[in-house]
Amino acid sequence: MLLKVGSKGDDVKKLQEKLGLAADGGFGPGTEKAVKTWQSANGLTADGIVGTGTWNKLFAEETAAPTAAATPAPVVGSIDLGKLKGMVPDAVVTQIPAVMEKFQINTPLRLCHFLSQCAHESNDFKAVTENLNYSAKSLMITFKKYFPTEQKAIEYERKPEQIANLVYANRMDNGAETSGDGFKYRGRGYIQLTGKVNYKAFDKVVDEDIIATPELVATKYPLLSAAWYWNSRNINKVCDKGDGDSVTTEVTKLVNGGTIGLDDRIAHFKKYYGLLK
Repeated sequence: MLLKVGSKGDDVKKLQEKLGLAADGGFGPGTEKAVKTWQSANGLTADGIVGTGTWNKLFAEETAAPTAAATPAPVVGSIDLGKLKGMVPDAVVTQIPAVMEKFQINTPLRLCHFLSQCAHESNDFKAVTENLNYSAKSLMITFKKYFPTEQKAIEYERKPEQIANLVYANRMDNGAETSGDGFKYRGRGYIQLTGKVNYKAFDKVVDEDIIATPELVATKYPLLSAAWYWNSRNINKVCDKGDGDSVTTEVTKLVNGGTIGLDDRIAHFKKYYGLLK
C-alpha cells in the first residue's frame, strides 16, 4: 500500500471519502494536505504519503483483526454499553462514554434517542461526510430554490464542490460562492455539522483548530460534533418526555428540520431502547 501525489484509483477514492474530500480518485495537493493534517492529529509523521501504517490506522475498524481477548465495552452508570455490540460499531461505542459525560446524554432515553438519530443520519455510522454527488433531477428536487431550471441543474450535476459552494453560500457565516466556504464547511460527522457558524462554535470545545482543519469533524470527532449539536438544541429535554413515537418525531424535527426518514429513526430507537432500558 502506497498512495501519494499522482496516485489514482478506487483506493484513492476510499481515502478521500474517509477524509471528507470529494472522491474523484485523483491524489492531488488537496488530498495530500488532508492526509498531512490527519497524520499530524493522530501522532504520525506528516509526510502526506499513505503507506500501510497510515492506511491501517485510518481504517482501523475495518483492518483490525478480531481477538479473543477484546476489551469489554464499559458500563456507564446503569447503562451497559456492551449490549450495543453488533448493533453499533465498536469504534463508536468507545467514544460514547466521553460524550455521555460531556453533554449529559446519560440516561437510556437520551442515549437511545441520540444514537438512533446519528445512525439514520450517517447510514448506520458509515457516512461521516455529506454526499453532494447529485444528479440534475435530484438537484431540482432537493435544492429547488437554487436549481429552478434543468439547464442550471445540468451545469452543476455530479460536481459536489460546486454544488456545496452554491447552496451554502452567504448563509451560516459562509462567504460567497467563490469563497469555497460552502464545500469547506459542508456537512460532516454523524449529524452532519454544516456551515462555518457551527464549525466556529464546535471549535470552542476541542483543542484543534477546526476552522483551519474542518475535516477533523469527520475523521476524529464525528460523534462528539453530533453531541455538541444535540446539546446546542437542548434535545435532551425533549428525550426525557419518553419512548413514544411522538417523542422521536419531535426529536427528529429538531435534528432534521422535518421528518425525513422518520420510520427508520423510530425503528433504530426501538432497537436500541429494547437493549438498554
